[in-house]
Amino acid sequence: MSAAHAVKSDDELAELDIATLLRFGLGEGGRLRTALFGDGAVGAAVVLGRAGVYPRAVAFLAKIVRAGGAAYAAGLDEPVPGDDAGGTVRAWLEAGASVRRTVEDDETLARWLSAVAEIMAVRGMVSGTTGGRG
Repeated sequence: MSAAHAVKSDDELAELDIATLLRFGLGEGGRLRTALFGDGAVGAAVVLGRAGVYPRAVAFLAKIVRAGGAAYAAGLDEPVPGDDAGGTVRAWLEAGASVRRTVEDDETLARWLSAVAEIMAVRGMVSGTTGGRG
């Protein structure tokens, strides 16, 4: 397959099942870790950017996951600002919490959220937008 065929559109990335990528990308021997940190992180950035979430809200959530763990973060009333975005992110956090076995798993989830925030920030700089909530 040529590199041209590997390129995905924003719409394709936004339709990825991020919860499944988290379930199979976290933990020891995460089979989909590369996909989670690659297409999954970009797809999550697209979804959250379209929902108007600021990168700093996702970066802050990463700190919460580091401090309290995936299950704690999943229990937050509003993990990121906005009802729709909050519900989406809560489902992702719940997926991560469902396979979390160690503190390292929480750290991996926090690193993934940090990567999503960075991708959102870069996409915002390139497009001239900054997000919208949080």
